Amino acid sequence: MKYINLLKSKWGIKSNQQLIIIFIVFGITGTLSMIITDPILDFFNINKEFFSTYIFGDVIFWIIRLTVIFPIYQVLLIANGFIFNQFDFFWEFEKEFLSKIGFKRFIKKK
Repeated sequence: MKYINLLKSKWGIKSNQQLIIIFIVFGITGTLSMIITDPILDFFNINKEFFSTYIFGDVIFWIIRLTVIFPIYQVLLIANGFIFNQFDFFWEFEKEFLSKIGFKRFIKKK
């Protein structure tokens, strides 16, 4: 219970119900981003077999896969947050996350 309260205070969440919804959104978004990435890579004919002849082919494939998953996940997180009526939380979460990884100059301050 201590960690739940710590997480709620860090994220500014009032209820356990909102916390559960946020965890559900994170879970759905992660799953959907993995599911959606496969058809996108298949469309561009990017698969493990294509890279099997190259040195470190598996590593190259996974770097490309993660590069494709990253923006898909970000968009889906906002969309799912909107669907579950948690848009404000996930919008602030995204702005904070993106500013930490170097996109700070693109994010407007309040």
